[in-house]
Amino acid sequence: MSHVHYLPLAPGFFAILVGFFVIVLILRSVRYAYESLGVSSNTAIFLLFATLIGSFFNIPITELPPERAISHHVVDFFGMRYAVPVVSHWKGTVVAVNVGGAVIPTLVSIYLLIKRDLWVKGIVATAIVALVIHWMAEPIPGLGIAVPVFMPVVVTAIVAMVLSREDSAPLAYIAGSLGTLIGADLTNLDKVRGLGAPVASIGGAGTFDGIFLTGILAVLLASLYARPRAALAG
Repeated sequence: MSHVHYLPLAPGFFAILVGFFVIVLILRSVRYAYESLGVSSNTAIFLLFATLIGSFFNIPITELPPERAISHHVVDFFGMRYAVPVVSHWKGTVVAVNVGGAVIPTLVSIYLLIKRDLWVKGIVATAIVALVIHWMAEPIPGLGIAVPVFMPVVVTAIVAMVLSREDSAPLAYIAGSLGTLIGADLTNLDKVRGLGAPVASIGGAGTFDGIFLTGILAVLLASLYARPRAALAG
């Protein structure tokens, strides 16, 4: 099962995400974005770091029937390059859950839903984002399901700011994470068969970059929108 664990992006493009992580370490404004979620800046840094490291690991949940596999090459999609793992002995597409792109964002989203009591707004925001992302998602041979990298960021930021000025930051994280996972991966699992992908990773290659950037950029945009009100309240 060694082929199940691999970087979700080509090394050069993964380095770009690492660069965003470095920006978080430097800019106080980005730290404020996560503090507005109700977590400390140190916790936010840990979560982002864990997300990056966790993106390498996939938890297998099932295996589809054998078919012709597309192995060991790079897929270009909307300007991003995704790595397809090397497969030597392959029986069928492994459907897996990515730790950094699915497990961690889902747990954080559930925490925010409970702590901020955002069940209604969170469900509405997630549903809207999921519908839009589902419409944009495309099955890519050898890769699985992919979404244009910046679309989850743009859609999530707009939806969160329209639904709630005060809670736009946590809504952005919740809707961006869960909405992308549901709209891109979960509702398109029936399209994975026949793509020849060695691994169909939920929250992994094809969607991880969008989820990770949403966790930074959409939350930043939403929290900056809410910041003047918070300042007045203080």
